Amino acid sequence: MNNEQIESIVKAVMAQLAASGESADPAQVVQAVQTTAAADTSSFAEIEDIADPQVKHRPLLENPADPDGLQRMLSKTPARIGVGKAGARLKTKTQLALRADHAAARDSVFADVDEALLQEMNLFAVQTCCHDRNEHLTRPDLGRKFDDKTAAEIKAHCTANPDVQFIVSDGLSSKAIEANIKNVLPAVMDGVKALGYSVGTPFFVKFGRVGSMDHAGELLGSKVTCILIGERPGLGTAESMSAYITYGSKVGMSESLRTVVSNIHSGGITPVEAGAYLAEVIDLIMKNKASGVNLKK
Repeated sequence: MNNEQIESIVKAVMAQLAASGESADPAQVVQAVQTTAAADTSSFAEIEDIADPQVKHRPLLENPADPDGLQRMLSKTPARIGVGKAGARLKTKTQLALRADHAAARDSVFADVDEALLQEMNLFAVQTCCHDRNEHLTRPDLGRKFDDKTAAEIKAHCTANPDVQFIVSDGLSSKAIEANIKNVLPAVMDGVKALGYSVGTPFFVKFGRVGSMDHAGELLGSKVTCILIGERPGLGTAESMSAYITYGSKVGMSESLRTVVSNIHSGGITPVEAGAYLAEVIDLIMKNKASGVNLKK
């Protein structure tokens, strides 16, 4: 509670006292309000954040038969295990945590990637044929292609015929991009360059779907195209990003020709580790001139 709020409350209390014919020392009223505010603040400080991973991962199962075994299981998975129950239903803490995670997932789907981040990463932005977020969610086909004006803009800004072209897209989770891209993109670009391959001009695609990489790769003539895209968030995390990689991208190519590295986030494949690994995968694709089911290890 700030000073303005305290002053407003004091004035209201003094006005009520005056109307009833009573009197009071304003200093005492101020002191009483400050004491109450401090008590309210201290009580809120004791409330745990139900979205905190450590809080969510705390077992709620009463009297487990094997407590050590339960702890070992919890250390190996983010799944909701050992939550117990209250009668026939979930415990209140579990239910609240589920609702908090669901809210985070919805926020990630509907939010836009921070433009300041794109500027920091030196990524120019284009948009697919989707006009808004609702159309992006309901018309996946429009999220896979660009109109003529956008296609011309991509060709004007990007280096033609690179060995590897990187694309970043919000996909279905803007939070995934904001959480991971600063570590993944520089790592994989440096790794690919160190292997002797030329790298095109990376850019950002708003309202993008995985298939937008096919249109971009065909436009730019890249040998390998890699899109780093936010995946549909679940109740475990809203920060999971995936990398889809193709050799010889072209519009209409089969989904089976994509090589995928998924689960990139702090609780899965860490961003820096993913960057190094993706460089190895791209090297393998370049050497075999194939991706997806055609790739022979």
